Amino acid sequence: MRKFLLLFSVIVVGLIFTGRLLYLQVIKTTDYNLYQDNAIRKVFDYPKRGFVYDRNGQLLVSNQPSYDVMVIPREVKALDTLEFCNLLKIDKETFIKKYDKAYRYSPRLPYVFVSHLSKEDYAVLQEKMRKYEGFYIQKRNLRKYETTIGANVLGDIGEVNNRNIKNDSYYHSGDLIGKAGVEASYEETLRGQKGIKFIQKDRFNRNIGPYKDGIYDTLPESGKDIKITIDATLQAYGELLMTNKRGGVIAIEPESGEILAMISAPTYNPNSLVGRNRSKNYTKLYRDSIAKPLFNRSLQGVYEPGSPFKLMNALIALQEGVISTEEKITCYNGLKYGKKAFMKCHCGYGVKNDLSRGIQQSCNAYFGTAYKRILDKYDNASIGIDNWSKHVQSFGLGNFLNNDLYVGQKGRIPNREFYSNAYPKRFYSTYTMSNAIGQGEVRTTPIQLANMVAAIANRGYYFTPHIIKSIQDQPLPESFTTPKHTTIDKQHFDPVIEGMLKVYEKGTAESLQVKDIEIVGKTGTVENFVKIDSIKTQLTDHSIFVAFAPKDNPKIAIAVFVENGYWGSRYAGKITSLMIEKYLKGSISRTDLEDWVLNHTLENEYAKPYSGEPFKINGQSQLQVVKPEEFYKLKKRLNQLN
Repeated sequence: MRKFLLLFSVIVVGLIFTGRLLYLQVIKTTDYNLYQDNAIRKVFDYPKRGFVYDRNGQLLVSNQPSYDVMVIPREVKALDTLEFCNLLKIDKETFIKKYDKAYRYSPRLPYVFVSHLSKEDYAVLQEKMRKYEGFYIQKRNLRKYETTIGANVLGDIGEVNNRNIKNDSYYHSGDLIGKAGVEASYEETLRGQKGIKFIQKDRFNRNIGPYKDGIYDTLPESGKDIKITIDATLQAYGELLMTNKRGGVIAIEPESGEILAMISAPTYNPNSLVGRNRSKNYTKLYRDSIAKPLFNRSLQGVYEPGSPFKLMNALIALQEGVISTEEKITCYNGLKYGKKAFMKCHCGYGVKNDLSRGIQQSCNAYFGTAYKRILDKYDNASIGIDNWSKHVQSFGLGNFLNNDLYVGQKGRIPNREFYSNAYPKRFYSTYTMSNAIGQGEVRTTPIQLANMVAAIANRGYYFTPHIIKSIQDQPLPESFTTPKHTTIDKQHFDPVIEGMLKVYEKGTAESLQVKDIEIVGKTGTVENFVKIDSIKTQLTDHSIFVAFAPKDNPKIAIAVFVENGYWGSRYAGKITSLMIEKYLKGSISRTDLEDWVLNHTLENEYAKPYSGEPFKINGQSQLQVVKPEEFYKLKKRLNQLN
């Protein structure tokens, strides 16, 4: 009986093993994965990453060779560690740490041991690599930024992390991926396709030769070149004007939605994030929690829009029929509303403004009245504010624009639901009067304001702002070429545009006119409150300006936001006029504005919260002029640019 059980057990086990082998080798052959076969060594051949050009064909980003020392831990033999460390310019402790990390990743798979060797180091090391089994040199391409501008536009590339590897099987440890800007937005287009060679190994883990005579080997496919919408000359000029300032600038071509310039200040040289020093330089930029150079203020900066938002309330009031272009509203140095509330204004006592003059003088009383009528039109302010909110959102405010930019913010356009916690039962228009002048709960980004102005320039429609102009052999997505229409009828735009023209002719931007260019715009001054040690403190106001030009054939729409810039025409307005003239004429006639902008800095304003000095509000602080040597450096850069 025992012999029978033993024989039966042997037969059953044999059948199980035979069945398993049959299943693995015959039935399940289709599930065989060459990439997971440990007996096959995989050697990747990295493709040339696609080049990046500006809208005029100027090369912005190319490639340069880079050499990485790779290791396969299982293949490493005894070696002279000190000699090898000297060649790699690392210490023994670093060697052990890197080797342990590679082994934990996988003893059988290649791992980047030392990245970004210089050509000189590569030349020296290449001759001696035969001595160090398990190590080899792999060539790949690093980025070469052919310019010092556009860091926030172009972005950078860096090593993949675990999440990248998990989400996309294309990537392996040590691979490079776009981390920001265009490099990230168009990663799949630019990266190309890696080639691969499969090398058969014997049971001693030695290379025998190509697996099956190389029939599965593939060649790399180069990434596609792309042309972006940025005008490199305008971008460089804008960055120069924003030196020693913080803020965001967006310029858009209204007829296409193409982004002509995207400036975030302060900025940095994109080449600082290339090569072996990338990690150190990135950490330095990342830890600068005051200036925040990695924070793209033109896309991510969420601010109260201030007086430029009055244009929205003017258009909505006309659409809803609660004001006419001829009606005059009296300003008594402001507007009294509710029981005791009063919205101040600078127009003067008893001044009567129609729509055009209300825009020209940026009259708070006029737009406060218009806003109140919009919400009270339906005898229920809850319905009124929802209707108002839908009109505003039709201009792309309060939501993502669905563009091809890597980062962005929604901003905020409040509706009744937003106020439901603060006012759960009753809601009146007087509760939210600050929305009338672009403050209160309204929040926008510079790119949203530029898009709003582009929609006004087009008299009621806009194209989704985008950074891509063309990809070789590929058409643009329809979402970028299909117009988005606002809820405002076309006939209501011209009266508002006439008011914006008078801002330049005899209003708050009269001193910023440019000869032979009909610019229409709107100044803005945004109150600036911060919390320091839990105390709400008012700092110097922000400067904001929106405009487009020419009036009847718009080629550029622009929004400029300068933090702590005093008032709209002081900094933002000057920068706006200069950039419009630079783009349309290619030269500058208002050198007086240019010299003023280059010769003044706001660094002292940004230092106030950290200096311990008393705060001075709205113009009481003294402007700090840049040092002469710094001014001459800026002028030299300007001459080089021209």
